[in-house]
Amino acid sequence: MAAEPSARDDKLFDQFLADNGHDTTPVRWERSYNKLQCPDCGALHDEAATDCSVCGWDPAT
Repeated sequence: MAAEPSARDDKLFDQFLADNGHDTTPVRWERSYNKLQCPDCGALHDEAATDCSVCGWDPAT
């Protein structure tokens, strides 16, 4: 039976991706004045937004 992945495995995988040109930092909302801005489509939302109502981008995924 295989063991569960550990935090060390995640770091190792992230390092592999980074070494091969991939961005491993999480994508978050951008800010434009007092609004949240979707990093995918640029749509502006109120501070309480949990996902983009224009393109469907969700920072939790």
